[in-house]
Amino acid sequence: MAHKYPAELNTLIAHLRKLPGVGTRTAERFAFELIRWPRDQLIAFGEILRGIQEKMPPCDTCGSLTQLRTCPFCHDPERNKRQLCIVASQRDVFAVEETLLYKGLYHVIEHLLSPLDGRSSEQISIERIKKRIEKEKTEEIILAFDSTLEGDTTALYLRGELQSLNLSISRLAFGIPIGSSLEYIDGGTLARALRDRQTF
Repeated sequence: MAHKYPAELNTLIAHLRKLPGVGTRTAERFAFELIRWPRDQLIAFGEILRGIQEKMPPCDTCGSLTQLRTCPFCHDPERNKRQLCIVASQRDVFAVEETLLYKGLYHVIEHLLSPLDGRSSEQISIERIKKRIEKEKTEEIILAFDSTLEGDTTALYLRGELQSLNLSISRLAFGIPIGSSLEYIDGGTLARALRDRQTF
């Protein structure tokens, strides 16, 4: 049982349990494995964790991860600046990129609407999205959200806020299983959903 472990180990296990999909047993396995690592590897791992947010801050424009302070998407002159794909997380940006079909820009809203979890529309910063659409002269919005109640709610909210801007608004086709997250969808399914996106 975890309460019989030394206090430092219990603290490590508690932190590991904060990772998505990691329960108590898995966290315990990870913790005992880390203890077995050579000291130099642990120090290197700690340095990576300590500096990762500073080395890969979110882009001021789209919210995706930057590389050496430069956004690989916003600063790519080959990308279609008339398309804007709105996603809920930085991970979703890379999930869409893996389809090799989308060549437009991205905008990360960081969370889906969920009033029960305290995630309201005020946190989406809709005015920031509208200003970006105006600046980039965006012609098409693609809403790439999870096929969940939260994803549906967020898509409906954004459609309501943006439909007066004379844009083409589409959403990923519903080949994505209900209740699934983009990061767990295989590339073929996600590519098909992107290609067959529907006017929304």
